[in-house]
Amino acid sequence: MRDETKCVVTPEVKEAGFKSLAPAVHRASTIVFADAGEYAARGERGPDGYTYGLYGTPTTRQLEAKLQALSGAARTLLVPSGQASNAVVAMALLSAGDHILIADTSYPPMRTHADEDLTRFGIGVDYYDPLSPDDLTRRLRPETKLVWCESPGSTTMEVQDIPAIVSIAHDAGAMVGCDNTWATALAFKAHNFGVDIVSEALTKYASGHSDILMGAMSFADEDTALKVRAFMGRTGIGVSPDDAALVLRGMETMALRFAHAEAGARRLVARMQDHTAIREIYWPPLETDPGHAIWKRDFTGAAGVFTAVLAEGASHRLDAALGALKTIAIGASWGGTRSLVAPMSIGEARSATTVDGEDLFIRFSVGLEAIEELEADIDAFLACLE
Repeated sequence: MRDETKCVVTPEVKEAGFKSLAPAVHRASTIVFADAGEYAARGERGPDGYTYGLYGTPTTRQLEAKLQALSGAARTLLVPSGQASNAVVAMALLSAGDHILIADTSYPPMRTHADEDLTRFGIGVDYYDPLSPDDLTRRLRPETKLVWCESPGSTTMEVQDIPAIVSIAHDAGAMVGCDNTWATALAFKAHNFGVDIVSEALTKYASGHSDILMGAMSFADEDTALKVRAFMGRTGIGVSPDDAALVLRGMETMALRFAHAEAGARRLVARMQDHTAIREIYWPPLETDPGHAIWKRDFTGAAGVFTAVLAEGASHRLDAALGALKTIAIGASWGGTRSLVAPMSIGEARSATTVDGEDLFIRFSVGLEAIEELEADIDAFLACLE
C-alpha cells in the first residue's frame, strides 16, 4: 500500500474488551458494504439497518431507543428542533383536502406553520378551545385527520383533558398528536392516555444545557412512524450524531434536573403568588390553578416553568424590574442550567379563546442556581414592581 493510500485508509483495530459508559459518536454520511451483493441488497436491511448516514447512525439510534423506552412508544424519530417535530408530523401525515384541529394555546410557531404553510398545501386548519371538548366536537369534520394538543398550553398553561380528547378524536377517525415539551415523558406518559404522536423539544430538558437544538417524535404505531420516516428521507431531514451524543449525555441527569427545577419553582411561586404586584400565576401544581385537578390526575410531576401576570398598573415598571435581576437571565426557552425570564405577548396567537386584561405574560424557568440567590432576584424584581 502506497503512502497516499495509507493516509486515506484507516486500519481496523480490535474493539473486543473495550466497554465505555459514554456513548460512542458514530459520524457518517457514507456507509460502506463488504461486497457487491450486500450493497445490492441494502434496501432489505429494514428500518433498523444502516444504508446511509441521513437515515441514522448507532449514536442517533441510541438516543431514539432511550427516548422510545422513556415514552413507551413503538418508535421514536429525531429531527433538528422542537418545532420541526411539530411541523414534520403535520406535513408527513396530512394531504390536500385533509383537516387539522389545533389547540388554540399551542406553541405560536406551530400556528404560523399551519396558517402559512399547511393552508398553502390545501390542508384545512382550525383552532379549538383547549378546555372545551364540546368545542372540539363541534369543529370536527369528516375530513379531520389530526387533532393537535399541547398540555399544558404554551405560556398560559391550560391543562387539557387528554383522555376525553383522545376518545372524541378517535371516534371521529382522527389521530391525536400532543406537544409534551413542558412535562416530558418523565411527568406525563402521553401514549398511556391514547395519544398517537408525541412531539418534544429535546432542546430543553433532555439536552439540559442550552446549547443544542433537537426535537423528537414518538409514535404509538410503527406504521405511522415509518410513514413519517420515509417523508424525512425524501426531504433530507436528519440530525448530527455529535448533537445526539450531547443529548444522550444530558439525559443522564435529566430526572435530577427536572425534579430540582420543580422544587425551585415551588419556592419561587410561593414567594410571588400573594404579592400585590402579581395578579395571577399559571402553574398547574398550584391548587388555585384552573388545570390543577387534571394535572393531579394525569401527571406525576411538573416542569419548573411558570407564568406570572402582573397586577394592574405594574407593567410600566417591568423594564426596571427585569434590570434588577442578577442571577436570572432574560431569554426564551427553558430546561437549561440557567434560570430564565421572558415577557410574552400572545393575543395575536389566539382565535378560539381570548386574553383577559393586559396582553403581557412573564414566563419564568427555574434552573440549577442556589435557590437563595433566585429568591433574592425575585424579591428585587417584586420590589421594583411595587
